Amino acid sequence: MSGETNLQILLRNMEPVLHAEPYGFVVVENLSTLAVMPFALIHEEQGTTLIAPLDQLSKAGIAASESWARISLKIHSSLSAVGLTAAFATALAKAGISANVVAGFYHDHIFVSWDRRTDAMVALKGLSQESR
Repeated sequence: MSGETNLQILLRNMEPVLHAEPYGFVVVENLSTLAVMPFALIHEEQGTTLIAPLDQLSKAGIAASESWARISLKIHSSLSAVGLTAAFATALAKAGISANVVAGFYHDHIFVSWDRRTDAMVALKGLSQESR
């Protein structure tokens, strides 16, 4: 099943969903002893970034420096779609909100500061409404 590539359809039907729990980004050295179910792992030259719910990190004794809200777009976007990330990043930037994006095969996930999560949802829903 291939994802949507038409930018107007993507924007109109993105349906952002705010997840209830805060997330953290941390760098870990030894994944084999980690008792956390990560949302994402990103391997870089400097180390492995782990993204997971804060409560899981806390239970594993790992402190995250910031709290992040995860907003998932319900539409199945194609990995080759052009302009979706730019459009929502621009809408969030206009509201003064930083966005960290992780794309899965089916959906885009946007991490914003926990304190700005409601503002981010307003901006994303506004962008979707403008595209109708």
